[in-house]
Amino acid sequence: MDYIKLGRTGLDISPIAIGAMTYGEPDRGHPIWSLGEDDARPLIRHALEAGINFFDTANIYSQGSSEEILGRALRDFADRDDVVIATKLRHPMRSGPNGKGLSRKAIMTEVEHSLRRLGTDYIDLYQIHRNDPSTPLEESLEALSDLVKAGKVRYLGASSMPAWEFAKALHLQRAHGWARFVSMQDHYNLLHREEEREMIPLCLDEGVGTVVWSPLARGRLARPSDQAKATHRSENDGFADLLYTPMTQQSDHAIVDAVGSLAQARGVARAQIALAWLRGKPVVAAPLVGASTPAQIDDAVASLDLDLTDEEVLALERPYTPRHDFQGISDDRDLQAIMARLPQFTTAS
Repeated sequence: MDYIKLGRTGLDISPIAIGAMTYGEPDRGHPIWSLGEDDARPLIRHALEAGINFFDTANIYSQGSSEEILGRALRDFADRDDVVIATKLRHPMRSGPNGKGLSRKAIMTEVEHSLRRLGTDYIDLYQIHRNDPSTPLEESLEALSDLVKAGKVRYLGASSMPAWEFAKALHLQRAHGWARFVSMQDHYNLLHREEEREMIPLCLDEGVGTVVWSPLARGRLARPSDQAKATHRSENDGFADLLYTPMTQQSDHAIVDAVGSLAQARGVARAQIALAWLRGKPVVAAPLVGASTPAQIDDAVASLDLDLTDEEVLALERPYTPRHDFQGISDDRDLQAIMARLPQFTTAS
């Protein structure tokens, strides 16, 4: 495994990250598709043995169970100083006041809970899991910077939001001398390239590395179009129905077919093609792979040795059609407003 730097930092990460939303006790999160501890531990160990050192989770994933499972596995299978643990906060963890958001109180509370669940005394990359419009941005940014100064967090990251909001945050951090966001966890893949308009140029200019969620478009790029809902998760993933809408179905199918044709010609799995395309984008530090089988980890690692030609990249990109972009949704009210304008959607999560 050849490690790379995250953005302009000195932090060495594997160019493949394991997304731990897949891991969590079913009775605390997603009973249909999340993997409990007994099933998750061998996968985490397999990733470590493959050279992957970058693991991403969030406090909200299975209501903290993902952090607990990941923390115990890394404690048993790895040297803490060799691995990079990323987690996130923002979404509701408790009912009642101050149980969610990015207020100073919430940030200081949630970091302690995450540290306890992860079984560590520091978090390598602490990310805001969307912005919090109910809290002054300055309050959130100063509190996050204080965590870095206190040694509880090594680096700060953000996740999906409009580029202008991220630019504002970076400006405030620079102006006040606060610890800056070094990464952006965004939604980017062959079926969703809206980030290429504003967010990716901003990140390139600011030296921010991107950590990509849904790099395989919720599995759509890993199998033929007629098998888009061939797994338990895809059958019950209402959010995917929102992200990948019927509006671009024709171009989506064309892209999926192009991935399949190239995979067949190269003699590799479809996932390797889709991940190799991402690796060719200089802003992408690592895709988050939510692996539920060892083979999915192996395909992700194998993609690192696959270089696409300019002609192959063009064949994959040519059919793309711009789509509605929901990645900046910050709360349920925003989502409901969008859904009202798009009546063909009946489910979301």
